[in-house]
Amino acid sequence: MNPSRWVTGGGVALALAVALGAFGAHGLRGRVPDQALVWWQTASQYHAWHGLALFAIAFVATRPHRPRLLAASGWLFVAGLALFSGSLYGMTLTGHRWLGMVTPLGGTAWIAAWALLAAAPRRGT
Repeated sequence: MNPSRWVTGGGVALALAVALGAFGAHGLRGRVPDQALVWWQTASQYHAWHGLALFAIAFVATRPHRPRLLAASGWLFVAGLALFSGSLYGMTLTGHRWLGMVTPLGGTAWIAAWALLAAAPRRGT
């Protein structure tokens, strides 16, 4: 497993989180309902936290680990970003509230990702 790929992914995710957070704070105010701004803020906050999680994947990849668990964890973090934050961003921009049904799938992906990340380091090394 190449840690630099996860560092790159984390950097891209965090750059997008900052840009999208700023867009929400400055570009959407007055253009979308207040509730939609709350969705956007939640999406960008969780986006940033889970972008940092990709750096955790890179860190663990430099230690003795179970590569399949670690890779699965990383991809579940990415899926969570797309499903959780993506659905909230989409709901804000389109007003299609049905996208909210997708959001818990992203949360579930993140829960699984954190569990696999916790299990990935090898014990006794």
